[in-house]
Amino acid sequence: MFDVAISQLTTARWELSQEVACFAEHGFDSISIWRPKVSDIGIRAAVACLRDAGMRVSSLQWAGGFTGGDGRSFAESVTDAAEAIDQAAALSAGVLVVHSGCRGGHTRSHAVRLLSHALDRLTPLAAAAGVTLAVKPLHPSAADGCSFLTSLEEVLRLVELRSDPLVRMAVDLWHFADDAAIADLLPRLAPATAVVQIADRLGPPAAAMDRLPVGHGSLPLESLLADLVELGYQGPVEFDPVGESVELLGYPGVVHESSLVAEAWRERFATSACPIVEDFEPAYRQLRGDMPDSARVVQRLAAGAAAGSRKSHASSQTVSRG
Repeated sequence: MFDVAISQLTTARWELSQEVACFAEHGFDSISIWRPKVSDIGIRAAVACLRDAGMRVSSLQWAGGFTGGDGRSFAESVTDAAEAIDQAAALSAGVLVVHSGCRGGHTRSHAVRLLSHALDRLTPLAAAAGVTLAVKPLHPSAADGCSFLTSLEEVLRLVELRSDPLVRMAVDLWHFADDAAIADLLPRLAPATAVVQIADRLGPPAAAMDRLPVGHGSLPLESLLADLVELGYQGPVEFDPVGESVELLGYPGVVHESSLVAEAWRERFATSACPIVEDFEPAYRQLRGDMPDSARVVQRLAAGAAAGSRKSHASSQTVSRG
């Protein structure tokens, strides 16, 4: 089965102590850590807080930007990534999510070389620390300024050509769940993926669009995850809805909903005789109890964001859409 976690990006305004208390209350024992929050309190305090709460770390987000699109030099980005590997090791995080950086003024082939050179330097450090580097592609409509890697296939090729168990993928289903190519790629994705990230949406992805809680959008998240699990994927599954919709529903409500979805998926996937339900929404409405009115408001907000009418506080941050 798969390991379930929830991301600090979901509870963007909370401190770590609030997060671990709420997550544990709703049955989560694993968390995806956002590096700026570690910087806010310091690595020692973060480690102590997680240890005292009995909370494991599924992944650390993120390192990268090796193409210089964020104003740092290649050497500075590699140094920062090395620091991130050390942080991941201190947090006992098995996975560090890696963003390539945008193409910037480089040719595409040179951008690829910069990423390859960075991975060459970082992989020995990751091996010594016991950390897997998970390279993350972003949908082209939501990748501007963040990544030149905009398809699952190209990152799959990169991972397969390197043939190194410490260089794998981060697959974000918010970006690619409705990609026409994903069904054919699943048999290759399952062994190549180190972490799967989960959020829902209505309509095609865009940089300003919220990452909705599961069941508030239209993506086939359950069926895709079920296929990945059936094909052998056993890594962490991170719930990370982010944005104005999450703020409207309230952090405790979103964490509660996510825990209900995770438990329902675990039960269904564990029972091979139980078919996967393509439309999860009716059962999901029953599980979330007294939340239908707020859920309808969330869907209206999401539809507005899809049309480009608003930009949420959380989704305006560079890391939130990826």
